[in-house]
Amino acid sequence: MKQIIVKGENIVNVPNFISLYRLLVFPVILYMALTGHENWFVILLCISLVSDAIDGSIARYFKLQTNFGAALDNLADICTYAMAILGLFIFKWTEIEQHSWVLFLFLGIFVLSYIVSFARFGKIPGLHLYSAVSAGYAQSIFFFVLFVFGFYPWMYYLVVSWGIIAYTEKIIILFKLDDIKIGVKGLYWLIKKEKEQAH
Repeated sequence: MKQIIVKGENIVNVPNFISLYRLLVFPVILYMALTGHENWFVILLCISLVSDAIDGSIARYFKLQTNFGAALDNLADICTYAMAILGLFIFKWTEIEQHSWVLFLFLGIFVLSYIVSFARFGKIPGLHLYSAVSAGYAQSIFFFVLFVFGFYPWMYYLVVSWGIIAYTEKIIILFKLDDIKIGVKGLYWLIKKEKEQAH
């Protein structure tokens, strides 16, 4: 495979191709949602959600993590989860509506994390914290269950609350960091590292 070096990083690798797939399929999923093709919407969305779990795991296991890949993956995540949320409004709003307050709270915190990142660093917050990654996996399972088996309120509240906690942690970390960097596991590890450096 030919190497393409950007800022000292080889960006041609399997995880980046998977993230690129999610970006390219985004307009197709959008079209399926807007035209009411629920079956194709669910199939393509689930493929994107599963690929989101796969690319990060491959990158970490084979040590293929790059700043470019983290930003690409984060952009693909935004598109994928935007489609998932759009699907909630188009296809599942009757089930979600009475529970929507917690969803809007999550969306507010999610958007705030990007506002903080752009205000402080001028770029996408590609941190990939353990909490955010695990919340993404949980949300993927929820969306799959929702569209294939039906709406379970306990699962909905669990994954949305988990997302709120994860992105609140991300905002706190964004205020503590000097720059966006890959490999930040979470607030606990960041504080632990700060204490070790202080001694």
